[in-house]
Amino acid sequence: MINRSAQFDRTGQYRYRLDRWWNGAQPAIALIMLNPSRADHQRDDPTLRRCIGLAQQWQYGSLIVVNLFAYCTPFPKDLKTVGDPVGAENDAAILQACQQAPQILLAWGNGGSLYQRDLRVLELLTPYRDRLYCLGINRTGQPRHPLYIPRQAQLHSWVGGLSQKAEILR
Repeated sequence: MINRSAQFDRTGQYRYRLDRWWNGAQPAIALIMLNPSRADHQRDDPTLRRCIGLAQQWQYGSLIVVNLFAYCTPFPKDLKTVGDPVGAENDAAILQACQQAPQILLAWGNGGSLYQRDLRVLELLTPYRDRLYCLGINRTGQPRHPLYIPRQAQLHSWVGGLSQKAEILR
């Protein structure tokens, strides 16, 4: 059985955190993706189902999902149309997730460079740089999104951040 929880702001427009857990004897992995779509405390979306499958394959017992942008939309282009796509509590949620997980998967795909949010979050993650991983780098130089990788994908160390992104270009 998979347990579920989600943390939204009071308006429901911003999702700061999504948790799924199934085995308390195994460690958690934190995932930092682009923005929330439709998953919540009751339902999973295709991206979350893929992430759960990968986490189970890698022997994790839970996952914590946070995002560069906390604004909820299934259309990432909408992030450009709202006044604050990041959300007031988002940086704190990202840091809390990183404190609770021994490994942190950067997985935001295209769009991370909007408002230089990728660079700001990587700077925020400096204390955790030895625990950062990705699934490879896409053509725009961003960490690959879980929906667009093979099922047998492995974690790659995010050594040096964006300055080293060419090393794992695939």
